[in-house]
Amino acid sequence: MSTPHEVRWSIGELAERAGVTVKTVRFYSDQGLLPETSRSTGGHRRYGPQALERLRLIRSLRTLDLALPEIRRVLEDEDAAGRILEDVVADRLRRLGGELSALRWREAALQLVRECPPAERADRLHLLGALNTPPSTAPLARFWRAWLPPRMPAQATAAFLQAAVPQPPDEPCPAQALAFAQLHAMTTAPCPGGRQPQPDVHRVAGARGAAVLYAGLTEAYELAGPHLRRARDPFPGEALDAYVTAYASAYGSRDTRDFRRLLAARLTADPRLDRYWELTAVVLTPPGGRPEPTPGSADDWLRAALQRDIAESA
Repeated sequence: MSTPHEVRWSIGELAERAGVTVKTVRFYSDQGLLPETSRSTGGHRRYGPQALERLRLIRSLRTLDLALPEIRRVLEDEDAAGRILEDVVADRLRRLGGELSALRWREAALQLVRECPPAERADRLHLLGALNTPPSTAPLARFWRAWLPPRMPAQATAAFLQAAVPQPPDEPCPAQALAFAQLHAMTTAPCPGGRQPQPDVHRVAGARGAAVLYAGLTEAYELAGPHLRRARDPFPGEALDAYVTAYASAYGSRDTRDFRRLLAARLTADPRLDRYWELTAVVLTPPGGRPEPTPGSADDWLRAALQRDIAESA
């Protein structure tokens, strides 16, 4: 209840002091966000200093592009206002980051369309139009899940997908955007013969053996990575030993000279996904940077090291 000496402003006076329109004050009042001190004898709203402070706070929150429900959450719980505001701002920043990333992907797509020859624009538009902005990795993950052996342990599957599925960059250059669009097209197209081209050398290991195999290959790829970054020629060593051991463990065998020769022959005969890994390297490599190692490039390096090891031991 107001006292005779309490400051009370009309809706117009409050609007003038806050630097907003009468319509704005009325809107927030109707939404229950501005407290009225009293009503005049004619039924007109009267506001005190608390309403002016509240209105200024609302304006500040609006400049952060917070929605009305978010503003209401901050205003309605004064005790937890700081924590709520922190949560709301963090959530808004996440959403804004996604919006900015979407704009950058659209910019890269527009540059790709502008730069390609007129005769190729229809195909390029179709290729880029199949992507969301920013793009999702779900189609790539589905491709690999179908490629992996059935009933492979969930933890092993998750580790494999983390290594095999490249994350789209937040600020792609046109080449990265094109490469990701081509990956999307490649992994969503029907496979020849209706089956995923999983190598027989992987399939015969079974679900449990594949989990052992992929864990060992991940270790071997990590060991090969520094050599790839230094552009060193393939050579026998710790990385190759880990590579061969991964296959030997999956098959319940041992790393012997005969096993290495047999493995090299099997690997040579199996289908490859070279194009996938070439595109992945483009997606992962910043403009002007040295190509980032991928499981595909590491596997190539290790296969060459295996061939060299067999040749040198002959």
